[in-house]
Amino acid sequence: MASSFDKFQKRRLLSSYFSVVLSVFLVLFLLGILGFFIINSHKLADNFREKIAMTVFFKNDANDSILKAFGKDLKSAKFTKSFVYVSKEEAAKQHTDIIGEDFMTFLGTNPLQNSYDINLKADYVEKDSIAKIESILHKNAMVSDIVYDKQLVNLVNDNIKKVSMWILIISGFLTFIAVLLINSSLRLSIYSHRFIIKTMQMVGATKAFIRKPFVMRSIKLGMLGAGLAIIALIGVLIYLQTNFPDLGILDDKLLVAIVLLLVFGMGVLITWISTYFATQRFLNLRTDDLY
Repeated sequence: MASSFDKFQKRRLLSSYFSVVLSVFLVLFLLGILGFFIINSHKLADNFREKIAMTVFFKNDANDSILKAFGKDLKSAKFTKSFVYVSKEEAAKQHTDIIGEDFMTFLGTNPLQNSYDINLKADYVEKDSIAKIESILHKNAMVSDIVYDKQLVNLVNDNIKKVSMWILIISGFLTFIAVLLINSSLRLSIYSHRFIIKTMQMVGATKAFIRKPFVMRSIKLGMLGAGLAIIALIGVLIYLQTNFPDLGILDDKLLVAIVLLLVFGMGVLITWISTYFATQRFLNLRTDDLY
């Protein structure tokens, strides 16, 4: 009978440990995924901003030396992400490919202008910044017009701000839920040892002495759960990088390492704090309240 009871206790103990590790793993895995999503959503937003092109058209009087000098100025400008020179002949060819017929055959001349398609850095794709850039570019007397989608710029910036705000709110909410879930699992684990805790206290053991093995065990379980979450996250990152290389998930290895370290740190911190307060609660209970 004793052997059967011991086996039952051992199975219950292992089941308790497993539930804690599983809770820590699932919660930290989801938080890690959320962390990577936040990082890459900012990157995706910047990439989208940088795809909005500003086209600078030149007067027909602008010769090759003026156009080349303008290109050199763009290359050294702090707001330029990339730029492409489009001659009037290339522009005519692009229009012909789109329309399906050569419009120059009935016009007789090429009415298009030489131009530069400029992609600005994400930080400069703002209403005020673009207005300043326009004024700088218009100082060139050979510039005839500057065209870009103003409504799209405003729409993108407004939506990015809204999405960022909601991501922060959801992140805070999920983090709160995560702490509650891990805390509940650990409290249930400590609850099964409440009589042992009270017995040790009755024979004169100090609170710190009683608390220490429970805290150390929970930290080890937290480290195990966090380690499993990190392995799973690395697997997901490798899968995404292999199948969707354009996302550039692993381009910034420092940020990836920081997120993984934060996941590990949260596994240790949450389990330590939760166990500390859970054991403290049972240490402060009267013997009658244990039932």
